[in-house]
Amino acid sequence: MANGGGGGGGGGSLRMSSNIHANHLSLDASSSSSSSSSSSSSSSSSSSSSSVHEPKMDALIIPVTMEVPCDSRGQRMWWAFLASSMVTFFGGLFIILLWRTLKYLWTVCCHCGGKTKEAQKINNGSSQADGTLKPVDEKEEAVAAEVGWMTSVKDWAGVMISAQTLTGRVLVVLVFALSIGALVIYFIDSSNPIESCQNFYKDFTLQIDMAFNVFFLLYFGLRFIAANDKLWFWLEVNSVVDFFTVPPVFVSVYLNRSWLGLRFLRALRLIQFSEILQFLNILKTSNSIKLVNLLSIFISTWLTAAGFIHLVENSGDPWENFQNNQALTYWECVYLLMVTMSTVGYGDVYAKTTLGRLFMVFFILGGLAMFASYVPEIIELIGNRKKYGGSYSAVSGRKHIVVCGHITLESVSNFLKDFLHKDRDDVNVEIVFLHNISPNLELEALFKRHFTQVEFYQGSVLNPHDLARVKIESADACLILANKYCADPDAEDASNIMRVISIKNYHPKIRIITQMLQYHNKAHLLNIPSWNWKEGDDAICLAELKLGFIAQSCLAQGLSTMLANLFSMRSFIKIEEDTWQKYYLEGVSNEMYTEYLSSAFVGLSFPTVCELCFVKLKLLMIAIEYKSANRESRSRKRILINPGNHLKIQEGTLGFFIASDAKEVKRAFFYCKACHDDITDPKRIKKCGCKRLEDEQPSTLSPKKKQRNGGMRNSPSSSPKLMRHDPLLIPGNDQIDNMDSNVKKYDSTGMFHWCAPKEIEKVILTRSEAAMTVLSGHVVVCIFGDVSSALIGLRNLVMPLRASNFHYHELKHIVFVGSIEYLKREWETLHNFPKVSILPGTPLSRADLRAVNINLCDMCVILSANQNNIDDTSLQDKECILASLNIKSMQFDDSIGVLQANSQGFTPPGMDRSSPDNSPVHGMLRQPSITTGVNIPIITELAKPGKLPLVSVNQEKNSGTHILMITELVNDTNVQFLDQDDDDDPDTELYLTQPFACGTAFAVSVLDSLMSATYFNDNILTLIRTLVTGGATPELEALIAEENALRGGYSTPQTLANRDRCRVAQLALLDGPFADLGDGGCYGDLFCKALKTYNMLCFGIYRLRDAHLSTPSQCTKRYVITNPPYEFELVPTDLIFCLMQFDHNAGQSRASLSHSSHSSQSSSKKSSSVHSIPSTANRQNRPKSRESRDKQNRKEMVYR
Repeated sequence: MANGGGGGGGGGSLRMSSNIHANHLSLDASSSSSSSSSSSSSSSSSSSSSSVHEPKMDALIIPVTMEVPCDSRGQRMWWAFLASSMVTFFGGLFIILLWRTLKYLWTVCCHCGGKTKEAQKINNGSSQADGTLKPVDEKEEAVAAEVGWMTSVKDWAGVMISAQTLTGRVLVVLVFALSIGALVIYFIDSSNPIESCQNFYKDFTLQIDMAFNVFFLLYFGLRFIAANDKLWFWLEVNSVVDFFTVPPVFVSVYLNRSWLGLRFLRALRLIQFSEILQFLNILKTSNSIKLVNLLSIFISTWLTAAGFIHLVENSGDPWENFQNNQALTYWECVYLLMVTMSTVGYGDVYAKTTLGRLFMVFFILGGLAMFASYVPEIIELIGNRKKYGGSYSAVSGRKHIVVCGHITLESVSNFLKDFLHKDRDDVNVEIVFLHNISPNLELEALFKRHFTQVEFYQGSVLNPHDLARVKIESADACLILANKYCADPDAEDASNIMRVISIKNYHPKIRIITQMLQYHNKAHLLNIPSWNWKEGDDAICLAELKLGFIAQSCLAQGLSTMLANLFSMRSFIKIEEDTWQKYYLEGVSNEMYTEYLSSAFVGLSFPTVCELCFVKLKLLMIAIEYKSANRESRSRKRILINPGNHLKIQEGTLGFFIASDAKEVKRAFFYCKACHDDITDPKRIKKCGCKRLEDEQPSTLSPKKKQRNGGMRNSPSSSPKLMRHDPLLIPGNDQIDNMDSNVKKYDSTGMFHWCAPKEIEKVILTRSEAAMTVLSGHVVVCIFGDVSSALIGLRNLVMPLRASNFHYHELKHIVFVGSIEYLKREWETLHNFPKVSILPGTPLSRADLRAVNINLCDMCVILSANQNNIDDTSLQDKECILASLNIKSMQFDDSIGVLQANSQGFTPPGMDRSSPDNSPVHGMLRQPSITTGVNIPIITELAKPGKLPLVSVNQEKNSGTHILMITELVNDTNVQFLDQDDDDDPDTELYLTQPFACGTAFAVSVLDSLMSATYFNDNILTLIRTLVTGGATPELEALIAEENALRGGYSTPQTLANRDRCRVAQLALLDGPFADLGDGGCYGDLFCKALKTYNMLCFGIYRLRDAHLSTPSQCTKRYVITNPPYEFELVPTDLIFCLMQFDHNAGQSRASLSHSSHSSQSSSKKSSSVHSIPSTANRQNRPKSRESRDKQNRKEMVYR
C-alpha cells in the first residue's frame, strides 16, 4: 500500500502499486454531480496483475488497501458525507415548517367553520341543533382519544429522558459517556488521513462508532417525541451535533470509506458536563457548578475550533482543488488555537488555507473575548475555593468531636487550653471545628500549633452536606459554643437551638453539649424529640450558672471563685515566697474528678470513707453516685452530696473527688486494705495483685462504664439524676408530721420556698419607707437595665437564696435597686418568692444606697443588663465599675440606723424594744460597731448555748470599703479597675487577679471550662448545678417550661423530705467547738473532727490576705484556699467552707429563737443560723496565749 503525502493528497506526484482483485467498487452514478465517467467499473480477471498508476496533479489520491478496491483515480467523496448531514437537517426543517404551516391553515379554517356552525345553530333552533351536534360530538371524542394517545407517548418519552427519574438519569449519563467515547475515537482517527477507505467488517473503531451512533439515533428519537416545540428542538446544539455526526457514519458503512469531517462536534457535548455531575449529586455548591460550567464551555469551544482547523488545513481549499493543504496533527491545531486565544501568536504554527485564516479572524474575536473573561473567572473561582473545604477522615481507634457555633480566637483558645490540658492524661480525642467563616491569621496559627489534634473545616451545621463532611454520625459528641457578648441573647440562643435541631435531624443519636445564654430558652430544647438528657445531652445555661455562683457567694463569699477553679483545668504554679498567692495557687491546681470506689470501701459509711480518703489517700471526696434500695427507684441513680453517716457504700459506687490530677484519683479505685493498709506514701498505692484477680473475675457492676480520660460517664440506662434522701432515712420525721399540710410554703417539688404571687406594687419601697424599715443582714442587688435591655433572668439569682434547706427565718431579705421598668419585666418570674423588695432608683445614687442600709447588708451584688450593647469592650463594664467604686467611697455615720428609727417611734417587724442591744432584725442581732482605730469590724454571731457558730455578716461599717460586694464583669481585663490598691498587671489572667481570688469579681468567661468538663464527665455538670442552683432538677425545668413560674404545693412527707440536703456554709474558728484548732491547729484535725462530730465536710478556707504577716493592722480582704493539705496550719481568723447537713431542729418560732438567744451567757456569740449538735469544745481549757490573742481578735470582723 502506498501512503498519500501531505496529509491525504495533493502537493506532488505519488506512485502507488496495488493488486486489484476481481471484485470492483461500485459507486452510485446518481450521487455524483461532477464526474463524466461511467458509474461502474469492474475487473473480470481472476489472476493478479501489477500496474503502476501515475495520478494527475489535479486529483486527490485516496489511500487504498489490498482488501478494499477503491477508486483507482483517487476520487474524493467528502461531499457525500456532508450532503447526508445537510439533507437531514434542511429536510427535517422543511418538514417541520410545512407541518406548522398546514396546521396553522387548518386551525384558521376550522375556526371560521366553527363560527359559521354557531351562527347556524342559533338560527335553526334547539331541535335542529341537537340533531346536527351528534356527529360533531363523536368526531371530537375521536380527536380527544387520538390526542390522549399521543400525549401518553410523549409523556413516556419525556420520562425516559428526564433526569428526575432513575431511568432518565442513567440514560442521560450513558449518552454523555458514549459521546465522550465517540470523541475519543475521533482523537484516534485524527492521526489518519482525512478521508480513507475502511472496511466496516474489519475496522474495529468503525464498528464501535457505528454502535454509538445507533444509540444516539434512538436517543434523538426520544428527544424529538418528548419535545414540546419541534422547531426549537431541531435547532438545538445537541441536535445539530447529531445531524453532522450520525448520518456520515451510515454513509461510511455504505461507501466503505471514512471521512473525519465534522465528528469533532462531539466535543460540544462537554457543555453538559456540569449537568451530569449534578445528576450524580457530585456538584452541590454554586461555585463548583459555575466553575465546571466555565471549564466545560471553554474546553469544548477550544476542542471544537481545533477540529475545524484540523479539517480545513489538512484538506485545503476546495476552490484551490485542495492543493494548498498542510499536514497538521489535531494536537498541533489545539496548540495553535491556544496561542491564538491568548494573543501570544508565536508563529511557529499558522493557518495556510483561506478557510482556516477566515475562521481564525472570527475565532480571534470570540476566542479572545472568551479567554479574557473565562480564564480570570476560572482562576478566581479556583483561588477562592474553600481552603478548608475537604472532608474529615476518621482515624481508626481515635474518637473525634465536632465543635461549632461561635468560633473565634478567644473562644477556641479558652476551649483548647482546658480541653487539651495535661492534667487530663492522654486525651485521645481529635477536635474538628466547623464554621462558615474561614479563620483569620491568628486563629489559623492557633490551629497549626495544635495540628496533631485539631482540624478546621469551613461549612455550616445547618447544611447536611457539611455535617457529612465532618462525619457527625461517627463523632463522639458535638459541642456548640455561644457568643457570650452578643447584643441579642435570645437571637443567639435561637441560632444554637437551630443548630441542635439540624444536627439531631441528621443524626438523632449524637450527643450534644450546647451553651445557652438565657434560662428561659432551655425550654425550647425540650421540644426537640431526639433531645434526651438521659443519653448525655446537656445545655449549659450561662445565665443560670453565673447567677447561681453569685447567689452562693451571698451565702458564703468566695465560693464562686472556688467552684470556678474546680472545674477549670489549671497547672500548678509553684511560689517559694510565703505570700497569699502561694496558698491560693496551690488550691487553684485542684480539679474535680470522678472514679469508682474500691471494693475495700463497701459497707463503710460515707464519713468513714471520706476520712480514709483524705487521711490515707490524700483525696477529698465530696459526693457519691448512689443506687437506692427502694423499688420505685431501684433502676435510678442519684448524686448525693455529703449524705451523712446513715448511708453505706455499695459495690460499684462512683465517687466525686477534688484532686490535682486524674492519676491521684486512681488511688480510690486501686486501694486494697490488705496490701495498702500500712503504706504511708499515697504515691505507692497502685494496682495490686488482689486487684488483678478481681479484674479477671466477672464484674459485678451492671452498668457499662465509659472512660473519658479523667472521668467516667454512665451508660444511658444509668444516667445521673439528682435525687434526695429517702424519707425513712431522715431524722426528725416527727416534726414533719406536726406541720400544717394545708399551707403552701414550698413549691410543688419541695425544693424552694414559695408564696402566693404578689403584685409588684406591694413590694415597691419608696426611699423613706426603705430608710424606716432598717434593713439588716440582707442582700442588696444593684442592677442596671431599662426597657430595651435584655433580661438576665433574676430568678436564677433568687432561687438559690430561697432553697428549702434553709428555714424561713434564715432567708436573707433581697432588695433590688434599679429601674422599675426593667424590674417589671423580670417580676413575672420573681413574684412567687418571699422576702423580696424593690427600691426604684439607680445604684449610682448614694441616697438610694443609704435608704436600703447598704452598710448593714450581708452582700451587695452588682449586675448590669446593658453590658453587651456597647461595641467598645473596655466600656462594657463601666456601669458596674462605677457602682462598685461609688459604694467603696461612701462613708457612714454610726449615729443613724436602728437608733434613729427607734427615736422616730418606728419599730421594724421582728424588732424587740425591750432589748435594744440584742434585738433581732429580720432574724439577726445587731451590736453597736466599734469605730476606733481603722474601724476593724466585729464578729457578730447569734448562737444558743452549745450550738455550732456559723458566720454572720451582720455589722455596721463606717466605710464602703468594708461592704461585701461581688461585681459581675464581661471583659476580664476590666478587673484591674475594681481594686485601686492592688498590683495586678493588666495582662494577668482573671483567675490570678486579686479581686477574683478574693471572690469580689466574677466573669462569665470562667464558665467556658464547663464545656470540656461536661464532655469528659457529665456528672460534673450535674454536681455543679446542684451546688449552685439550690436544687434545680430536669423535672423542675420541665415544669418551669410549661408554666414559666414555680407552682405552689402542699407540704407532704415526700416534698418535705426534699429539704434534707446539704448546703454550703462558712464556719468561724474564732469561737465555738473548733476554736482550739484555730490557733496553730492542723486543717486535717479540723476536717476529721467536723466530719465525725457533725457530719460536716470541710473543703476549703477563706483566709485574710495578710494573715501570714504579724502586722497589727491587717487588710480585711480575704482569698480562697481550695482543699488544703492535712498539715496546713490554721489561724483564728480563718473561715472554713463546709457542706453542712440540714438542721431539722432549727425551724423554731422567732420568739423561741429570740428567747434562747437572750438566755445566752455570751452576748458576743451571734449567728444567722444555728446547728442542733451540741458543742464539745471547752473554752476554759485553752492556753493563756490563745486567750490573749482572742481579746485582740474579737475586735475584728470575720466576714465572708
